[in-house]
Amino acid sequence: MSGTETKIVIRQKMSNRILVAAGFPALGAVAGWLLKLLANWAVSWPWIPLPGPLELINNAPEPTATLVSLLVGALAGGVLVLMAEYGYVTVTIEDDQVTTDRGDSSQSVPRAMIHGVFADGRRLVILGERGEELAVESKNEGADLPSVKQLKEGFQAHGYPWLTEGDPYRDEYRRWVQDMPGLPVGGNALLKARAEALKKQDEKNIAELRTELAKLGVFVRDTDKRQWWRHVQQTDDQKSNHL
Repeated sequence: MSGTETKIVIRQKMSNRILVAAGFPALGAVAGWLLKLLANWAVSWPWIPLPGPLELINNAPEPTATLVSLLVGALAGGVLVLMAEYGYVTVTIEDDQVTTDRGDSSQSVPRAMIHGVFADGRRLVILGERGEELAVESKNEGADLPSVKQLKEGFQAHGYPWLTEGDPYRDEYRRWVQDMPGLPVGGNALLKARAEALKKQDEKNIAELRTELAKLGVFVRDTDKRQWWRHVQQTDDQKSNHL
């Protein structure tokens, strides 16, 4: 965590990022080497399906085969590093607003609109006056959050209303099942589409559908690919802003 009197920037600890950046390529290289050894061993099995690719690997000259397997594994690990970097969330806390940045997305919320902030380990949520979720960063949507301790200290340092007990609306959530009553028009269709995205681990669609649900006043949280929802009746101003 770093900052001045007017701004605090909270991001994933550099030690964690270095560990990921160095560890994933190294683990990938080891995995590539082990797969080469497995291919060399498996080619001797009389019942192995599609032996051609395995024989090709087994007959490749050394040390080229080993070097290529190490390189391919390291490159695969490098891709995972890039994916991890894209998921890191940076939270900038200022006197007049809070901004969260992740990858190519950014959310800013004016201080006057913020009536509560909490983190439960998997989500960082900024709440409005009527319990609406003004900004959400969720691990189920690919976000990699700083520690709750960092976030709590940062928000409290600027006098924001940090909710130590977590979500004050947790008891209002209902588990979603298809075509259940109580949702606004279009809510069931969006939740059904989001359920499919959760099954496919399609983080982009999961996040986009959350945003569309929020426009209806429906806020959702996930546990083990199950969706739980609550509804906040929208004001006329909120409805007109989404038209």
